[in-house]
Amino acid sequence: MSYPSLRIQCVNSDCLHPDNAPDQAVCDRCQTPLVHRYLWASSGANCGVVNPANIPVDTKVADRYWVIRPQIWLDTQPVRAADVPNLMPETALAYLYLYSHRLHLPGLYGFCAETEETPAIALLDNAPLDATGQLLPHLVTAWKTVSSVRQIYWLWQILQLWRPLRQQGVATSLLVPDNLHVEGWRVRLRELLSDRPELSQPDSSTESPEPITPSLKGLGALWQTWVTAVPDSALPESTAPESAAQNLLQEICQQMQTAEEKDFEAIATRLDTLLLEQTAQMPLYLDIAGATTTGPQRNHNEDACFPIASPADETLAPYVGIICDGIGGHEGGEVASQLALRSLQLQIRVLLAELPGLAEPLTPAVVKQQLTETVRVVNNLIANQNDTQKRELRQRMGTTLVMALQFPQKIPLGPEPTQTGKSHELYLVHVGDSRAYWLTSNYVHQLTLDDDVATREVLMGRSPYQESLRRPDSGALTQALGTRKADLVEVNVQRFVLEEDGLLLLCSDGLSDYDRVEQCWQPIAQAVLESKISLREAVQEWISIANQKNGHDNTSVVLMRCLVSQPPQPVSPPALPDPVAEPQAIALPALDTELADSSRALLYDEEPPKPATASVSSSTWKPLTLGVRLLGLLVLAVIAGILGMAIWQQMERSASPSLPSSSSPAPQ
Repeated sequence: MSYPSLRIQCVNSDCLHPDNAPDQAVCDRCQTPLVHRYLWASSGANCGVVNPANIPVDTKVADRYWVIRPQIWLDTQPVRAADVPNLMPETALAYLYLYSHRLHLPGLYGFCAETEETPAIALLDNAPLDATGQLLPHLVTAWKTVSSVRQIYWLWQILQLWRPLRQQGVATSLLVPDNLHVEGWRVRLRELLSDRPELSQPDSSTESPEPITPSLKGLGALWQTWVTAVPDSALPESTAPESAAQNLLQEICQQMQTAEEKDFEAIATRLDTLLLEQTAQMPLYLDIAGATTTGPQRNHNEDACFPIASPADETLAPYVGIICDGIGGHEGGEVASQLALRSLQLQIRVLLAELPGLAEPLTPAVVKQQLTETVRVVNNLIANQNDTQKRELRQRMGTTLVMALQFPQKIPLGPEPTQTGKSHELYLVHVGDSRAYWLTSNYVHQLTLDDDVATREVLMGRSPYQESLRRPDSGALTQALGTRKADLVEVNVQRFVLEEDGLLLLCSDGLSDYDRVEQCWQPIAQAVLESKISLREAVQEWISIANQKNGHDNTSVVLMRCLVSQPPQPVSPPALPDPVAEPQAIALPALDTELADSSRALLYDEEPPKPATASVSSSTWKPLTLGVRLLGLLVLAVIAGILGMAIWQQMERSASPSLPSSSSPAPQ
């Protein structure tokens, strides 16, 4: 469908050329990438009684929004702020409070009304729409075309959303099949539907629909219709495992239909166990590469990342990727990021070394708590040094963190001890604004949420994200490791399951700023997954993009390739030439020459403690004895603190006590 009169405005504030055709990728005048922002006009979060489904296609609303399909609008002036009423309806507030679940839920973009007297229509961004504004497939439509593993994963995601949506009074959103869409591995909701039908009815002239009382019973009944859509007899003999998985799913659905809310944990555990068992029967091939660069406009690198040397630490690689972006300037941020990196490597090495001796798999709750406590130890190590140096406010050094851990524990597949498979669990640990993305040849998903002022304003229900971005301090961090005591830091730990071929990208904001990942992901991801370039070449491609298109900051990149279909293939000749011209692009071997003498003294005066120092016997560490594990971490914290104090005293003799600061978390 073509719209000859449709024009899009450039987002470049120095250009704002309004006469760009909708099929253009860049502005006619300044060559800035055009923003094609497709919005879903919600029928369930409106201020008034206008039903957006009744607005004809090819209508321009409020001289700004173009209706290209029913309830799908294109913002022709994306640089302008959308209208936001002083008092938003209750269902609209749910979008703000649930913003941390943006992987699956749309966000509130703003409201639109033709005139002040016309009731406003709620507009949603991050809706399940593709790059052309088409709705993604419905879950129920795609159900029959995917494996049982993916079906289980979709149901697992829905169950993870159940309690947060119940708390906000919008669990009905999960019980309406037309509202559930899918994009590859993830489930996406079109809009939030209130559990109180009178709040979601867009047209008072029509008869109210039958109320849906959200319950586990109703959810189980809905799932039952999907699971039984393909009878077992229709499955070929070669898919016996698929048939067994379907039978187990049916049992879970039947259990849900007789369950109460108090049975939620038991059902969730059973579904999680089924997901782990099914994915453990699949192969998993991992490899990883990383790099860091000072960047063209900086003299010192405050970033630290792992892996970066070749060969990498075989105990951690390819299971672990870490990026720390230091805060506090020269002799502050670079020290904090290196301290965090080394402490994390030490603790994760101990954790992975103990996995083979465990009698049973660790539960997600135990792993998340373990990772949280690990990060708190790191936080207090840096915070204690800040206190010792009497650093206050913006003088306190700190670091962001994004860490990926593919948790390679054994999953039982049968009654015999030898019948095991490898877990496909992936844990992401995050503090600050360094990011993680999941890339395939078809899509890019931002997996983490920045800890900044803009995000805080949304989560507190004050304003939509696009509105929050207009604050002058929108990008200021609200937390980082080391700037305050651990009990005041919220460590974000997410868990995913690897069931498709893809790339996990970790990066500091030197790359992610200005949406560079979203603009440049596809050719790089496709080239790696098709074995046209190596993983290390892809990392250098990202470094080159950061230096050329951003260039204002240090940049670190870690790329983990995760394959479940086949092992990585040799790179098809000819390989692309190294696109990074700067000699500092792969910086670990040269990192020491960039650090100040005082920083080198702090980091390299003596070897870090051996892993055995904090090791706890794997035969004594079980999920029920987490206290023993935490005691080991406490011992590690004491040892690290004593070591840090001694080295800081040496640093004092070679550096002034007052260190310059580049940035710090914003006050709350």
